[in-house]
Formats: sequence, structure tokens, C-alpha cells
Amino acid sequence: MRRLNRKKTLSLVKELDAFPKVPDSYVETSASGGTVSLIAFTTMALLTIMEFSVYQDTWMKYEYEVDKDFSSKLRINIDITVAMKCQYVGADVLDLAETMVASADGLVYEPVIFDLSPQQKEWQRMLQLIQSRLQEEHSLQDVIFKSAFKSVSTALPPREDDSSQPPDACRIHGHLYVNKVAGNFHITVGKAIPHPRGHAHLAALVNHDSYNFSHRIDHLSFGELVPGIINPLDGTEKVAVDHNQMFQYFITVVPTKLHTYKISADTHQFSVTERERVINHAAGSHGVSGIFMKYDLSSLMVTVTEEHMPFWQFFVRLCGIVGGIFSTTGMLHGIGKFIVEIIYCRFRLGSYKPVSSVPFEDGHTDNHLPLLENNTH
Repeated sequence: MRRLNRKKTLSLVKELDAFPKVPDSYVETSASGGTVSLIAFTTMALLTIMEFSVYQDTWMKYEYEVDKDFSSKLRINIDITVAMKCQYVGADVLDLAETMVASADGLVYEPVIFDLSPQQKEWQRMLQLIQSRLQEEHSLQDVIFKSAFKSVSTALPPREDDSSQPPDACRIHGHLYVNKVAGNFHITVGKAIPHPRGHAHLAALVNHDSYNFSHRIDHLSFGELVPGIINPLDGTEKVAVDHNQMFQYFITVVPTKLHTYKISADTHQFSVTERERVINHAAGSHGVSGIFMKYDLSSLMVTVTEEHMPFWQFFVRLCGIVGGIFSTTGMLHGIGKFIVEIIYCRFRLGSYKPVSSVPFEDGHTDNHLPLLENNTH
């Protein structure tokens, strides 16, 4: 009984076979079919390699939502070199939510030489080239996001030559923590002196002829410091044409959560608009000489996530490639063979022409076709 049940089950399974086998004696091969098969296999191999490269690649997904975090502090990372001595300049942040100056204890004033060494100039030239390409090709930002990780630094390399030239500039670098509201970070003449109604800079003891706000921004970012990320103002260099000159940067900061396969960070992207003008009170151009960075925060938060094609999707696309090429090449081969057979049959039919009439001596014609002799023995 068990054997009968097994046989019945096996016969039922055979009847459900969706891939019946054709005996070899019924299969006919041809040169055209072999050529089409070779083309199909080559195409499948090329498309499979291309599809595998797409499967290995990743892309960045952008999601937007309202930023509901108002209590945390905003970190500002600063590395700016001003072509004035450190005792003549002061940097601080004026928070628009308060009348007092935000603490600038995290900043370091380092006397340096303003002119860069050959290695540093090469670094700056390369960074400016990257910035120009980023302005033209915005999709390169995704490449920077994917390649950024904590072991890579985009900071200005240290000076390699021991120059005997005395320091003529001041490098202001470090970080500040401010409230997440609009503010104004500025570098101007004299040290900042806070008082209840705001703040002031002690500039009376500085000679007016020593004013020189030529500067170089080696790094400026907001939020967590991610060394591999290139920010819009990195590598910027401005040369003042007058002692009384104001440089203004209007910055819009967008909170950004970055999640890649190499790093996860809470950072900030920003866009910037630059403006500079000479202070001339007689001509109606009022203001204070210095470098002013006015920033404002966006109400939206961006989440940037690196995504990868799932394996099941890659498998489905691969099956579609193989099945589609087999079906398409089979149909094209059948249509081509049908057209060739029609043309060949027409050519053969055209080779049989009717036999012309044979005239007799009395004027009659014989329209009958000659009989074929059957030489059978």
C-alpha cells in the first residue's frame, strides 16, 4: 500500500511539472540559433556585472522634519587667521536672545605668520578647487558624506619650515557653545568688554593704521565636529583693500543628523552669503571694521541616511534580466527566421517561370507543358 501511495504521489507530481523535458531527438539546432544564444549569454553577463556594481553602491536618503530641540546648545567650531596681532583683536558672540555676550573662553589666540608655506598653499588650492566643484556639482556632497569618517582630517597642515619671520597675524581657533537662536559671531578691533546693556570693544589704544582685516577661514562648522566633512567657508581667503573694511557672512544653519556605514553624527549644514564694503562715514557707509558672521537656524531638521539595495531586490532584478533576455532573444530569433523564410520562398517561387508556347507549321500553338519522362525500370 505504501508503494502504491508513493507511486500515485510521484505520478501526481510529474503531472504538475511546469518544465517538461523535450527528447533530444526532437530538438533541432542551427547556426543562427547558436549565434543568438551567444549574443544572449554575452548580454546577460554584461548586465549581470553592471547590476552587481549597482548592488554594491549606496545612496543617500534625505528626510525632513520640524526641529523640536530648543533646549540644547549649539556648538560653533572656529579656525580663522586674521592679519593683525593678537593683542589688537577680539572675538565673541552676541546672542540675540540675550543682551550679554556669550562666553568666549573656548577660543585660543595663537600668534602665527599670515603667509602660508608651500605645502599649506597647495592644501588651500586643493580645498578651493573642491569648493568650486561642489558649487557646480551638488551631488558630490553625497560622496563626501559617504567617505567622511573620524580618522580623516581636513584641517590645515602644520607649518613645516622654521621661519625666522616674526608673527604678524593671529590664529583664533577653538569652539563655543551658544543657545540655538540667531546670533552674531564677530572679530573686530580690541578685546570685548561686557556690560549690562550689551558689550563693547576696547579699541581706543589701537592705532588706526594697523587695522588689517585680511583673513583666512581654515574651518568653520556648527554642531559635532566631523573632520571628513568640507564646509562652505573652508579655505576662504579675503584680502582687505582698506584699513576700514567690513566683511559680512550671512549664514543659514540647518540641523542635520548623519547616519552612514562609517559614522553617525549630529552636525549642521549651512549656506552662506558674503558681502564686503569699505567703511566711509562721509560717503554714508556706516559700520564697524571687522569680520561679522551673522547666523540663523532653520526650523527644519534634515536626516541623511546611507541606504543599500536589499538582496531580495537584487535577486529579483537579476532574474528579470535573465528571463527577459531569454524571452526577447527567442522572440527576435523567431521573427527573424520567419522573415528570412518568407523572402527565401518568394525568391524560389520567382525562379519558376511559365514555358512559352511552341508554334506549329499550320499556325497553331501548343500550350501544353512537356510531360516529364518517368524512367523507371
